[in-house]
Amino acid sequence: MRTTLTGAGYEVDDAKTGEEALVKMRDFRPDLVLLDINMPGMGGLAACREIRADPNIAIIMLTVHNTEADKVEALDAGADDFVTKPFSTPELLARIRAALRRLPVTQSSPGRLKVGQLTIDFDARTVTQGGKASHLTPKELDLLRYLTQHANEAVPHRELLQAVWGPDYGDQVDYLRAFIKSLRKKIEPNPEQPHYITTEPWVGYRFNGTPDAHN
Repeated sequence: MRTTLTGAGYEVDDAKTGEEALVKMRDFRPDLVLLDINMPGMGGLAACREIRADPNIAIIMLTVHNTEADKVEALDAGADDFVTKPFSTPELLARIRAALRRLPVTQSSPGRLKVGQLTIDFDARTVTQGGKASHLTPKELDLLRYLTQHANEAVPHRELLQAVWGPDYGDQVDYLRAFIKSLRKKIEPNPEQPHYITTEPWVGYRFNGTPDAHN
């Protein structure tokens, strides 16, 4: 993997355990971290939670499991993405490009939005619902920003995937579903009966409500 990533133009460092990774990151400030969920020591999920304290680092979890529960667990820990082993080199490189990709913030984009009891602070990367504050991962932030920019519209799956993750995406509806499920846990009073992000059957998702913007 080191040879592959170096050949693709990335500067690479590695660590055998989560503890070693956290020590190395004090000096080597990466743009992105690849974490094996079953790594020795503290484990991938615990390491992910520690690394997520820095909201500017993209995190991709590598896992042998392909269930929605495992994917959501990785997202809950703060990962931006997950890759199921075994994976191909082109797939991994595409995921890295997507994780490093950021939605451009236009001058008209508000710093904060309030919809009912929900407050979204895009600058602080937090959402507050019913007095409970939660941090958003970079991809959750981009996904929520795009949905609120198209509030009360049914946004197709393909449009959401390509807007947030890029042109390599488009048909991975199951992939998007895992991110929506993770996001709902943070913004919905009852994630099982969503109010803000609702499903448009066979189409995509809709953000409900008229956001009150504050810069």
